[in-house]
Amino acid sequence: MLVSNAASPIAIDNSFLIDAARDAGDIAMDFFRNGYAQWDKGGDNPVTEADIAVNQMLHARLGGAFPGYGWLSEETEDNAARLDANRVWIVDPIDGTRAFMRGEPHFTICIALVEAGRPIAAVVFNPATGECFEATRGGGARLNGSPIFASGAAKLDGARLLTSEALLAHKGWAEPWPVMHVEMRNSIAYRLALVASGQFDGCLSLSSKFDWDIAAADLILNEAGGCLSRRDGTPYIYNQAEPRHPGLIAAGGKLHALLLDRAGRWQPVKSGS
Repeated sequence: MLVSNAASPIAIDNSFLIDAARDAGDIAMDFFRNGYAQWDKGGDNPVTEADIAVNQMLHARLGGAFPGYGWLSEETEDNAARLDANRVWIVDPIDGTRAFMRGEPHFTICIALVEAGRPIAAVVFNPATGECFEATRGGGARLNGSPIFASGAAKLDGARLLTSEALLAHKGWAEPWPVMHVEMRNSIAYRLALVASGQFDGCLSLSSKFDWDIAAADLILNEAGGCLSRRDGTPYIYNQAEPRHPGLIAAGGKLHALLLDRAGRWQPVKSGS
């Protein structure tokens, strides 16, 4: 159970978050198997009954246990009161809604507890595969209870990268990329967790992200010995007035430096040029 005294040192047993994520996963999988209503929130931004049901369950579970904590979720109207809270829950009920809608097992439930702008406890759970990634600050990262570590890959040639082929083929790069093994997953949190567990060496995404997309996976990757940063190399600070961030670079330390160097020389090119 989490220590509820915000003035006390961090002392967290992630079993509370894991249980909540797994119960939320049961709800998501029921919809995944049996169908659901879906609609668009605007701007080609899909949402389903499952997103809403999971959000309601987690809000009740987490908020009920710790009523003094703030709340930020993709599926809850933002409330500026969170900015005054010492600790804030940052939740994505289903990260990878498009994969969920396509029947692909590449979606996750993300829960992060953030204090002073940085995550201190986190779970990223893929209910379709049963993979539960979790971490506490200073306590390491685990996959289904076993310690995980980011890759020690030190070169791009032959690296296993989670990104889009279209991004690597874009004209904006200063030089062609070497031959790499490239795959993609819809959930950015899942991509980062796969890097944290060493199943992939790195992840590159230049599209904007929100707090709920990355806060939980950020802690897991860092506790696994990896690095997550903006394209300029700076870390993410969460629970700010604007929860939107620029794209990201994630990898073990050596590969992160190489990806950062490449990204620093990215020059966007207008379409048709």
